[in-house]
Amino acid sequence: MVKKLHKSGPSAPEAHVPLTGSVKDSAQQIWQAGLGAFAKAQAEGTRAFEALVKEGTALQRKTQAAAEDRITDATDRMTHMASDISSRATGHWDKLENIFEERVAKALNKLGVPSAKDVNALIARIDELKLSVQKLSGEQPAATAAPRKKATRSSKPSAPAAK
Repeated sequence: MVKKLHKSGPSAPEAHVPLTGSVKDSAQQIWQAGLGAFAKAQAEGTRAFEALVKEGTALQRKTQAAAEDRITDATDRMTHMASDISSRATGHWDKLENIFEERVAKALNKLGVPSAKDVNALIARIDELKLSVQKLSGEQPAATAAPRKKATRSSKPSAPAAK
């Protein structure tokens, strides 16, 4: 409950003087406490900020190292995958090349184009016949026969085929 203050004559103004002084002193102390709190918060804030910067730097280094490790792992996996795919593709190309060569050889054979094996056999047969002719004609075969060159296609155009 609230008590009523009674005015008691001449002593009331004298009571206000010490009350005003105490309010003034109290306000001064509150102001100083606020300034002290502000200064302390500012000092603590600077220390806290520096600590946060240090922690952030450490965390950045850790995450950067982890990211580099993952990138290295991914690069290694991709390199391994690429080499596997390359080796598989090379195997398939070799098979395809062999199939192509076989089919071309069959087509050329059907067209009557002699193979390299046929040409070499023909050269050997010509050499045998040449020796036989030389024996029959009485000529002496050359003691050292120069090695034959392999048959090559001439760059001259052949005569047009009769139709």
